[in-house]
Amino acid sequence: MNSKRRRRLFVLPAALAFTLICAMTAFGAEEEAAEYVPAVYATFWALVPPVVAIGLALITKEVYSSLFIGILVGGLLYAGFGFEGTITHIFETGIIGVLSDSYNVGILVFLVILGAMVSLMNKAGGSAAFGQFAANKIKNRVGAQLATVLLGVLIFIDDYFNCLTVGSVMRPVTDKFNVSRAKLAYLIDATAAPICIIAPISSWAAAVTGFVEGEDGFSIFIRAIPYNFYAILTIVMMVGMVLMREEFGTMKTHELNAEKGDLFTTPGRPYEFAKDERAASRGTVIDLLIPIVCLIVCCVFGMLYTGGFFSGTDFVTAFSQSDASLGLTFGSFFGIVITIVLYQIRRVLSFSDCMACLPEGFKAMVPAILILTFAWSLKAMTDSLGADVYVAGLVEASAGGLLNFLPAIIFVVGCFLAFATGTSWGTFGILIPIVVAVFENSNPQLMIISISACMAGAVCGDHCSPISDTTIMASAGAQCEHVNHVMTQLPYAVTVAAVSFVTYIVAGFVQSAWIALPTGIILMLLTMFVIRLLGNTID
Repeated sequence: MNSKRRRRLFVLPAALAFTLICAMTAFGAEEEAAEYVPAVYATFWALVPPVVAIGLALITKEVYSSLFIGILVGGLLYAGFGFEGTITHIFETGIIGVLSDSYNVGILVFLVILGAMVSLMNKAGGSAAFGQFAANKIKNRVGAQLATVLLGVLIFIDDYFNCLTVGSVMRPVTDKFNVSRAKLAYLIDATAAPICIIAPISSWAAAVTGFVEGEDGFSIFIRAIPYNFYAILTIVMMVGMVLMREEFGTMKTHELNAEKGDLFTTPGRPYEFAKDERAASRGTVIDLLIPIVCLIVCCVFGMLYTGGFFSGTDFVTAFSQSDASLGLTFGSFFGIVITIVLYQIRRVLSFSDCMACLPEGFKAMVPAILILTFAWSLKAMTDSLGADVYVAGLVEASAGGLLNFLPAIIFVVGCFLAFATGTSWGTFGILIPIVVAVFENSNPQLMIISISACMAGAVCGDHCSPISDTTIMASAGAQCEHVNHVMTQLPYAVTVAAVSFVTYIVAGFVQSAWIALPTGIILMLLTMFVIRLLGNTID
């Protein structure tokens, strides 16, 4: 009996110890998994996946496989080339992870609803009627392009909304006057982010102010507008080139072919027959203008609602803290409901025809949704590899004895980071807090200039990058082959970037917008004059 009791006394502590050891082992394994850091974290290798994706896209002219290979490279680097870890990281952290993010899903829902609205307006005949109306008022190609620019400037709330709305409204007009789809995509892209980044009431202003911790973010945003040289000079160049009727680079080939009737130039023309969907109907210009105006108003109210405006928050604060994704989703939902009700009242479409437009709109947005998903997944790969930490270290290291050159350096770093990651807002989040920490107590004016350089560099890199969501949206809005848009826009963006870089060097020394901005505009005009002179000489 005593021996049995002794055995029990031994077994119980042993079992307890064994349980504790197993629990500690499991806890240690979980902790180790949570603390896993890849060997290449925060090194140059963190930027290799987007470089691979962008390089392949530009070489092969094929976006989907290029983006996926970039994602695959990111997964391999993160997992140390282990098979299981690579697959898990690609899908769990990458594709499934980004599609589980509520903000990303909101953007996708907004795209689908907006695609359905475009399909409704086409089916009702509103787009065709507006195209005919505008064609009667606009007499030439210059007028069609300037009207596109004007509409892009007026829709300054959000770049996604801008791209798709301007594209759907102006596409019939630019087609009428044989403006190439590549040129339309450029006009859309150049009036999307550049306008939003200098508009105080926009989703971009809200994003920027949110990254300026410990300061009056909205006041800083306003003061930084005159120093946002890339955005301002992009508008100068865009309008100047239209008025001079001058093109260069691959855009010139597209425009010359468009004048002969070929709006696409290259074999890749996925939207060539989209215009055949516009059936004849009783639709008028009202059937396009009312849905567009309602959509704008509803989106504004949606963003104000998410910012707490209807709960007592003032207008400016509500916009600065709004959730653009949720606000645009709310706005687009009510916009499409109003559109369907309007068409029922006016009897231009039956209810069954309206419902048939919903899947049609979804299908029209599938290419953009697929590219966006891959682009977001690629960014998730770079984030997990510590690209932001690596770039932040580079910027901090350059802040030593180059203070006057720092705005120009930050502009270049912002360009490269946004180009590699395809995100402007992510670039803001990385660079702006660093700039504030460096300058807030030493040189507030240089801090304003450098914050503006962050924003300008982010927009520039975003313009140049084939994996940028805004660039993807511009292609979708113009119904242009995505790689065509990237290749034709790149020379224009690089030209403006070069002038902006020189202007930021000037601004770093004079620290006055009254001197730097006119200098930049004069340099931009001189550059356009040289381009025209060289073009005439070659011709």
